[in-house]
Amino acid sequence: MTPLTLAQDPDADKVLSENPLALLIGMVLDQQFPMERAFAGPSLLTERIGEITAEKIAGYDHDELVAAFTGPPALHRYPKSMAERVQSVCRVIVDDYDGDVTRIWTDAADGRDVFQRLNALPGWGKMKAQIFTALLGKQCGLALDGWREAAGSYGDEGARRSIADVVDPVTLTEVREHKQAQKKAAKAAKA
Repeated sequence: MTPLTLAQDPDADKVLSENPLALLIGMVLDQQFPMERAFAGPSLLTERIGEITAEKIAGYDHDELVAAFTGPPALHRYPKSMAERVQSVCRVIVDDYDGDVTRIWTDAADGRDVFQRLNALPGWGKMKAQIFTALLGKQCGLALDGWREAAGSYGDEGARRSIADVVDPVTLTEVREHKQAQKKAAKAAKA
């Protein structure tokens, strides 16, 4: 796997590149928040509570975890709800995957299975599961059959639709422009 550049910060990207749970947590935080800040969140969380593991977060004191998410700076614009969501996801990883987040994709039969496992996580929906499947395939070496199909249009080669396509500042700008165009089109369709 080549080093990730999702947070556009070398220290934060190093955490994402070295800790698959951090990468998954970044995806949890990538909601109603700037992409690069969402993916920088796991680095801040690591600074505040030490190494992040599913077992540690699953069993962490609720109020202390919320405080770690609140900062300052906050890990998300909704720190309490995101702390709770991350803790819920970590509990599923502990209960269903023996605390090993990579088993979500390494034990999967194919790309569709990866998508279904991700889609079943608390707070995840179709789009988030497709984007993370695309991220695994495009940047993390996922080689299972059918991952592109399971990722939908996010799996398209050369696309600039999501964080799965961010490899440098230029592609970050292209993804942001695509998202803004989508919002504008949706707003125009409502009018």
